[in-house]
Amino acid sequence: MDSQTAFEFSLDFGGSKPVVVEPSSAQVSSDGGLLPFRQLDEQLGLTEQLAATLTDRRDAGRIGHSFLEMVRMRVYGILADYPDQNDHDVLRSDPVFKLICNRSIDAADLASQPTLSRFENAIDVPCFSRLDDLMVDQFIDSFGQPPRHLTLDLDAFDDATHGQQQLTFFHGHYGQYQYLPRVMTCAENDRVLSACLLYGSSHPALAANDDLEKVVQRLRRAWPAVQLHFRADSAFGVPRMYEVCERLGVHYTIGLGMNARLKRLSENTLKTAVERFEATGQPQRLFCAFWYRAKSWPAQRWVIVKCEANAQGTNRRAVITNRPGAFVMPEAAYDEYTNRGESENRNKELKDGLEADRLSDHRYFANLFRLHLHIAAYHLLVAMRTAIADPPSPVPGDPLPTEALPGRRRRAWHNRRREHDPLGEGQPCTWRTRLIKVAATVRETTRRVIVQLSSSWPYLNHYRRIVERLIIGPRPSFDSG
Repeated sequence: MDSQTAFEFSLDFGGSKPVVVEPSSAQVSSDGGLLPFRQLDEQLGLTEQLAATLTDRRDAGRIGHSFLEMVRMRVYGILADYPDQNDHDVLRSDPVFKLICNRSIDAADLASQPTLSRFENAIDVPCFSRLDDLMVDQFIDSFGQPPRHLTLDLDAFDDATHGQQQLTFFHGHYGQYQYLPRVMTCAENDRVLSACLLYGSSHPALAANDDLEKVVQRLRRAWPAVQLHFRADSAFGVPRMYEVCERLGVHYTIGLGMNARLKRLSENTLKTAVERFEATGQPQRLFCAFWYRAKSWPAQRWVIVKCEANAQGTNRRAVITNRPGAFVMPEAAYDEYTNRGESENRNKELKDGLEADRLSDHRYFANLFRLHLHIAAYHLLVAMRTAIADPPSPVPGDPLPTEALPGRRRRAWHNRRREHDPLGEGQPCTWRTRLIKVAATVRETTRRVIVQLSSSWPYLNHYRRIVERLIIGPRPSFDSG
């Protein structure tokens, strides 16, 4: 471990007594809150399973850092806001990171940035097929009992690039050189089932039908009776997506871009909304639904159009769906579609909170592997939230379950939950502030490793409650009704 040169600073803002700053010889880490995640990882086997899918072609007699050790370095680094390989040039001496990687705090340092770079570039193409299978396997294992229904959301997000990365191209809509990662998530438990890294100027729906079919077939083999519902925005409103859902018996609701014909068919509804707004001054939101067939379609499909009129003007949005309830309750079907906004929040967590938009390796496949590492960090966070979640009780006397509450009442319940259970729905930044980023002194004796936290740390009770839940609680799982 590198030792910093001794120094002492005397600051004079403290009044009658100077404030003296000097380094300590103790082994101290700023990321003591990663240890509960490591305990959860031990229960789930998440990083161990990920590392087992990788083919290590190095000479076994000359290996100083295993793939498992380097996977853990990168995954836990991402959790703690160290998204780049360069960060590990200083973290390799950190006592908490050594514990996470099953090393003594007095042992040799962990892998350096060049070693981690060679590791990420060593992942070959067959590994990605196994990584895709593992993602679905871990999703299936996350359920304590077979679910009756699942909602799958597909979306893409931009990943700006700033170097000579392979397969990055200029995207006119985003106005930048980029990659286009695409992920499929489950609304019931927030996990990612499928991920791919599209080239920068790709259409978001490129081969999305193949990805969906693979996932559906795997889920049906595990749970033959499960009902599946697929949602996506208008970027995925292409015939091959409708066709694969219809062939596989999957209910779908997909955004549909407005065109001249859809505008004509919904014009009367919009006119009524405008008239009611002008008469009452209150925002209006009306719906119409009808059978619609584009020239390239073999048959008609059911389309719902939302027509709004308010002080900001008018707005129309359309979706195409085969959900049975959409034929009798189009408004409810549309509102259920808009709930996919939560899947966009998951993408935001992955992209911004866990910085999956930092795919800065030169090789495309190295960057694809980095995307999988960010997803693994995200899965650890999701599993932890599930394990320690403590939502408030429903409002007494309210006949509706929380998931069925209408807009304003539902938002009020979620606000109450965030106040009562800040970590159960906490964003990565919340977890870092309240748990991960805590100074810890680490010392090792012949019999044990002792990690000391400050007794005046304001979130010490969070830490204690989480560790107690992991030690005495059952293996985290999700039950879907």
